[in-house]
Amino acid sequence: MRSFTLRGLTLYLPNSALRGNLQRSLTAGRYENHEADALLAHLVPGDRFLDLGAGIGFLCALAAGVLGEDAVTGVEAGPETIALARKNLAANGFKGVRVIRGAVVGEATGGEVEFGQRPAFWASALRGPEGWPENAEVILVPARPIARLLAKVRPTVICCDIEGAELDVLVQPLPGVRLIVVETHPQVYGDAGVARIRTALAAQGFQDEPKGAKAATLVFRRDLGGAGAE
Repeated sequence: MRSFTLRGLTLYLPNSALRGNLQRSLTAGRYENHEADALLAHLVPGDRFLDLGAGIGFLCALAAGVLGEDAVTGVEAGPETIALARKNLAANGFKGVRVIRGAVVGEATGGEVEFGQRPAFWASALRGPEGWPENAEVILVPARPIARLLAKVRPTVICCDIEGAELDVLVQPLPGVRLIVVETHPQVYGDAGVARIRTALAAQGFQDEPKGAKAATLVFRRDLGGAGAE
């Protein structure tokens, strides 16, 4: 087991999880750096935070440090990854953060959905347009339609990094949400897919927010007339 310190948080990962660029980004402090910058720039007391694709719990822990653990919920599909998220949250004093197991989907598809678990856990995903990656183990995980998550959690801020599934999730109605931080994946759905997300969010009153946006990480905000954070 290795430990890394980012923004005052300690993250634990087994050696078997340190694949590809992950170890380099953790060592250099760049892991989920753009999303972290955006959240710290925009979270305010009273927000409720929902992390779609919570990974190893870093952004949930970061948000809990600002909002308190009762205001933070994460959703993660991979069974090993969700265990890591809960371990890291507890290690940093945020055991009360709720982490829900499942894959976020745009619409109800039944109780379970196929999920491609990859050795590089951060690249695990639902089936994309090109099919499953050759090294993915297809498993069944609970399907978590975004509408049900919103009704249950009532977030004002969403962070979304779900390896392409955001194309279906972020085009759904997002009541009560004032801010979205999303890691887009144009390599999966092209510039047309990014444009589709932008158009769907604009139709709901969201605008591009330059503060915190960088590279493939985009930020969208809208004025809820004081009804966002309660």
